[in-house]
Amino acid sequence: MSSVLYDSPGPRAKQRNVILSVLFVALLAVALWWVWTKMDDKKQLEWALWEPFTTSEAWTTYLLPGLVDTLKAAALAMVIALPLGAFFGIARMSDHRWVSVPAGAVVEFFRAIPVLLLMLFANEFFVRSTNVTSEDRPLYAVVTGLVLYNASVLAEIVRAGILALPRGQTEAAYAIGLRKGQTMSSILLPQAVTAMLPAIVSQLVVIVKDTALGGVMLGFTELLNARSTLAANYANVVPSFIVVAIIYIVLNWLLTSFASWLEGRLRQSKRGTGAVLAADDVEDNPAAVPGTAGTGAGGGGM
Repeated sequence: MSSVLYDSPGPRAKQRNVILSVLFVALLAVALWWVWTKMDDKKQLEWALWEPFTTSEAWTTYLLPGLVDTLKAAALAMVIALPLGAFFGIARMSDHRWVSVPAGAVVEFFRAIPVLLLMLFANEFFVRSTNVTSEDRPLYAVVTGLVLYNASVLAEIVRAGILALPRGQTEAAYAIGLRKGQTMSSILLPQAVTAMLPAIVSQLVVIVKDTALGGVMLGFTELLNARSTLAANYANVVPSFIVVAIIYIVLNWLLTSFASWLEGRLRQSKRGTGAVLAADDVEDNPAAVPGTAGTGAGGGGM
């Protein structure tokens, strides 16, 4: 079956795809076998290194508190960065230069600075200019850095999503008397949200992973930092890395799965009912057909 994007593969293309798939699976099996043998040679598969993860102490003392701090920092950054990004993205599209120019400068400035550098600057700011306690300072610095960087990226996502809509949407809204603010809130943003959702979710996944930078550089007790403490106590560096990597994979998979479900619901809610009127219904009630009300038989409005 063909589509507008590609033609259905023929017999030779199908045979080639099968061969490539078999080769890929074979290469993946060889790579996994090589990793397994190397870990076995280095005695990283011994049960003594993996046994701590079957006890509650490793989870309740190290991994779960670290996971809670990771989720706390990521959630705070998401809650603040999303509306802030939407605000700056819309502000960049303003007709008033005194609004669009400063908004564009802010977005380009923070988008150009690495998020780790923003965290370090924020940490120094909280050390020298505020009364934030040393226990709370790493969390504040991590969240601040994540918000400043990701809000600027989300602003560009919002702006691109709105500009991607057909220009006729805006013109039709103006034609029925809507102001620009009403057009943005009632017409453009609701349509753009569905198109922007995959890019927004990708950025939210980046936020979750970037919390690890605070653990490495600022001593923030997130999941990766908790892993290092656990590995120091149990001498299982490689197994702890593998377990934490699996936790990150599951966490981000849950986030993307929820986003896919939400995107499907949004698309479904925007579909029409699909109701079809029978010919008898049209004859009995011509007003049921849009554009025919009041015209009368034979187009008496002429």
